[in-house]
Amino acid sequence: MPAYMIFMRESPLREPAEYAEYRRIGQQNQGDFKITPLSVYGKVEAVEGAAPDGIIIVQFPSAADARAWYNSPGYQAALPHRLKAATWRSMIVEGT
Repeated sequence: MPAYMIFMRESPLREPAEYAEYRRIGQQNQGDFKITPLSVYGKVEAVEGAAPDGIIIVQFPSAADARAWYNSPGYQAALPHRLKAATWRSMIVEGT
C-alpha cells in the first residue's frame, strides 16, 4: 500500500542557507529508496483554515519505506538543516 510523506512549511524560510544545505545533503543521500515527488511547492488554495507557506508531497511504496527513509543516516544528516531553516510539520499518511 503506498504511503505519502507530507512536509508543510508553516512559515517563510528564516535561514535560506540552511535550507540550501538541507537540499544539498538530501540529494546526495537518497540511497536506493523509491521516492516519487508528487507536489513540490505547488500552488496552495486553502479551503478551510490558513494555508501553510509551502507543501511537499512524496510517495513511497509503503509506510515502512517512508519511515526507513526518514530514519536513514543520510536523511538524519540533512534534517537539522531543514529544522533550522523554517517551522515545519511532517507526517506519513498511508494510502488506499
